Amino acid sequence: MDHLIVEHTLEQLRNALERDDLQGAAVIIEVLRPADQAEIFAELDEDQQVALLPQIAAEDSADILEELDDETVAELVEFLADEEVVRIVEEMEPDEAADLLGDVTPERAEVLLSSLEDPDEVRPLMIHPDESAGGLMTSEFLVLRRRMTARDAIDAFRQWNPDAETIYYLYVIDRYGQLCGVINLRQLILANLDSLILDIMETKLISVQAGTDQEEAAQLLVRYDLLALPVVNEQGILLGVITVDDVLDVLEEEATEDIQRYGGAQPLERAYLDTPPSIITRKRIGWLLLLFLTATLTGSVMRLYQNELAAIVSLAIFIPLLIGTGGNAGSQTTATIIRALGTRDIEPHDALRVWWHEVRVGLLLGLGMAIAAYIRAITWEPNVALALTVSASILGLVLWATGVGSILPLIAARLGIDPALVSGPLMSTLVDATGLFIYFNIAKVILAI
Repeated sequence: MDHLIVEHTLEQLRNALERDDLQGAAVIIEVLRPADQAEIFAELDEDQQVALLPQIAAEDSADILEELDDETVAELVEFLADEEVVRIVEEMEPDEAADLLGDVTPERAEVLLSSLEDPDEVRPLMIHPDESAGGLMTSEFLVLRRRMTARDAIDAFRQWNPDAETIYYLYVIDRYGQLCGVINLRQLILANLDSLILDIMETKLISVQAGTDQEEAAQLLVRYDLLALPVVNEQGILLGVITVDDVLDVLEEEATEDIQRYGGAQPLERAYLDTPPSIITRKRIGWLLLLFLTATLTGSVMRLYQNELAAIVSLAIFIPLLIGTGGNAGSQTTATIIRALGTRDIEPHDALRVWWHEVRVGLLLGLGMAIAAYIRAITWEPNVALALTVSASILGLVLWATGVGSILPLIAARLGIDPALVSGPLMSTLVDATGLFIYFNIAKVILAI
């Protein structure tokens, strides 16, 4: 929705709420698309949200809560009566309902579950962690039997819930409930009506177990261009289905976390403007203090070589250029490696190949930067030995930074640590300190100090 339209609609909504015209406000919300409903609803004050939500149609209320972040929904639900929450949950997809109920107290969740028309659709989903394939899947899907005919399958599909989100593929199970095949709608419609599902189904299946991390499940969907992914238990029994719309949310969430960690901060659980300054401060202060401590390494190295600096003061002129180049080269490398890890282009066991690849890249980059550094240095200070020192230091520093930048994310991934944690500011700070060590030692050799 256009920004001006959003602002105009939001102004109309607030005016209606100021007049206590809750019905009119509800109509304004209900005519919008779900994403626009959530965007405008999120701009309201919390007391306005609590007052308005019960007046909105249950289906629209469910759409709004499904679009909002989990933290906002959890806070909002606290102020709603149980019957109001039940009214909304009944209109949600089972996986979304399980997420919502998982954010309330166990006692209240049980009360709400017992009030649902079909609690067995939601209850099994609540045992799985939110960030697993089991927590991401929905239990609302159609299964076929192997010895059904195409005609029987089409009849079953017609009688099935037309609002269900998993209509891309129809999964086939055996008498034990084990997943044994899949058929898409096009295959089913084009098949001879008397054909057995057994004869037309695909048996080469891609599935995940319920405990699989949600990011791994999302990558499988993307890698194989799937619109849905079945989730099974250890015995191969079909438990649920992950749909592509849920995967898009996961990919956005994971990318957001990586970007925030790459900047040296813990991820935020909710939208930026909805997060109080105190929480943002708490998310950032730990890393800022750690980076402050690691930055003191740079000062320690300069103190260690203060005699060399005193002997040739011009050495200090080039320190910002050196540490800036090293930090940038290292950050470029870690960003590339983290992306390659995320897309499964490389794996932690490829560490040696990746390192050798980046050494060659670092050598070429370093030579190019060394030439530029020599020209810059000789124009600032007409001293050939000093220019050679700066040039050689740039070459060594770029080689070091690209080598370290390629290995650190892979080591982190092997240890089960998010590779983004070793990137960005932390990488730059570490390269700064080691870069000065390289610089001063090269200076001692070339300048004989």
